[in-house]
Amino acid sequence: ANGDDSFARYWLHNEMLQVEGKKMSKSLGNFFTVHDLLEQGIPGEVIRFVFLQTHYRKPMDWTEKKAGEAEATLRKWRALTAGIEPAATAAAAVLDALADDLNTAGAIAEMHKLAAAGDGSGLLASARLMGLLSDELGDWAEQPDLDLSAYEAQLLAARDAAMQSKDFSQVDRLKAAFVAAGLEVRMSKAGVELVPGPGFDAAKLEAL
Repeated sequence: ANGDDSFARYWLHNEMLQVEGKKMSKSLGNFFTVHDLLEQGIPGEVIRFVFLQTHYRKPMDWTEKKAGEAEATLRKWRALTAGIEPAATAAAAVLDALADDLNTAGAIAEMHKLAAAGDGSGLLASARLMGLLSDELGDWAEQPDLDLSAYEAQLLAARDAAMQSKDFSQVDRLKAAFVAAGLEVRMSKAGVELVPGPGFDAAKLEAL
């Protein structure tokens, strides 16, 4: 810049973004921006994590499943590193991956290993190097205590009644409403569990 040949600028051009395995296109109705995702209540840290899981030379595929998995991983990592000071430097394996053509996917794979080994300090230092697990990005993970037991009981009662009548329309209606509110519905023989996911909106439950 300004005639100084010793200064160079570098650009990285990533592959095209896909949505649920399809090319993003206005004609397909699957075009959105990061701002749109934020408006939907998906935390910026979750968005960043999803994209970092793909090497920049490969097509990035945004899916609701990946967003949910990213949120779950970040919550787990935040719990593991709570109250822990980061190591002086990121883990060597993470640095090696990033030095290998900015292999962010490989770096995150190494961070999963750190988490599995219980190395909270190494994980925290490595994550912060990649713009994750910082204090200023953590507000989204601090959800207030939610009492969803009444809704779980409602769905459980509907399921029990449907088992007798063989009419599952009420069960399907409740499940659809819970999913629309951003809840993951887990049903098993042991009972019913509702888990808040990305974009959970408690206000949408008020009509139930």
